Amino acid sequence: MSGIGMAAALEIADRVERFVREEVVPHEKDPRRDHHNCPTYELVAELRDKARAAGVMTPHILPDGSHLNQRETAAVLIRTGLSPLGPLACNTAAPDEGNMYLLGKVGSKELKERFLAPMISGEKTTAFFMTEPASEGGAGSDPSMMQTKCWQEGNHWVVSGRKAFITGAEGARIGIVMAKAEEGACMFLVDLPDPAIRIDHIPNTIDNSMPGGHAVLTIDNLRIPADQMLGEAGEGFKYAQVRLSPARLSHCMRWLGACIRANEIATDYANRREAFRKPLIDHEGVGFMLAENLIDLKQAELMIDWCADVLDSGEMGVPESSMAKVAVSEGLMRVADRCVQVMGGTGVTDDTIVEQVFREIRAFRIYDGPTEVHKWSLAKKIRRDWKALQA
Repeated sequence: MSGIGMAAALEIADRVERFVREEVVPHEKDPRRDHHNCPTYELVAELRDKARAAGVMTPHILPDGSHLNQRETAAVLIRTGLSPLGPLACNTAAPDEGNMYLLGKVGSKELKERFLAPMISGEKTTAFFMTEPASEGGAGSDPSMMQTKCWQEGNHWVVSGRKAFITGAEGARIGIVMAKAEEGACMFLVDLPDPAIRIDHIPNTIDNSMPGGHAVLTIDNLRIPADQMLGEAGEGFKYAQVRLSPARLSHCMRWLGACIRANEIATDYANRREAFRKPLIDHEGVGFMLAENLIDLKQAELMIDWCADVLDSGEMGVPESSMAKVAVSEGLMRVADRCVQVMGGTGVTDDTIVEQVFREIRAFRIYDGPTEVHKWSLAKKIRRDWKALQA
């Protein structure tokens, strides 16, 4: 991906940062939240109107439809992450951002016109239907365990099965549904809501930054026109990899922005708050925690840039995205934890976003593949590479 040049990307990123800090941050205390304490779609719509007015709606995709490369996207998405509401306002949040990327790479001209255009404009939110209930032996970190089935009947495909942890399914207007046929895994674009997709339960989760939560649902004989298949039958797992490596990295970008902001808040607190006749920052234990934050934040930034360069070279970047996801999520967990610790009692209240960032990063260590799964995948690669050297 050639991109537009880092100088131009940084100009976009600067506009995004001003917008997030000046227009979005004041809404962090907005009471429009659902019963899971997630932002409502009403709030998201209002913020997106402001983003359009500021010229920062979907800022990583240019008006001509071209996409910033991954290195340039990092500069922009980190800035959107400076508030938990920032990615929602700027239309860079999961799962929409990853779904736009996938459809842009794999979708036909007709599917792009029908489904991608309203995604980019921010008019419609989306959901990605892949994960299944663990209690029923369904697919999670191992997508090959997928139990949701699909089969062709005339000029339609029929899908039946169960899905779990489907982010934003409640309220989404477009879905990418993954199911297994005799040919292998398939993906479909569908309009939502659809009576054949029934939300059974939306659990309360440790994170609450995503509207609609993470639903458990049943798909009961969902009929989809054959021309709404994404790509070719049997290629679904390959398309999932097209989406997952950049999507993992995008998560790293957004949550790096959130931890940069949390560290700013903790730093301000440590410089203003006094104990034992001097500011907290002058106590070595506190100062060292903030110093360690700077180190972890810089390492996260460098890992993101390194993985972005790999993806921009045209490589799939599967092992590199696994390494980046582990390093960044674990490093940011340390940052968020220290921010809470530095702020003491204030750090565990909702007076600031620090406690929310801590919760969101804890969930991030699981979403898009737990740390242990990525390490296991890397260990298998180490074994394969060793065997290849012995041949």
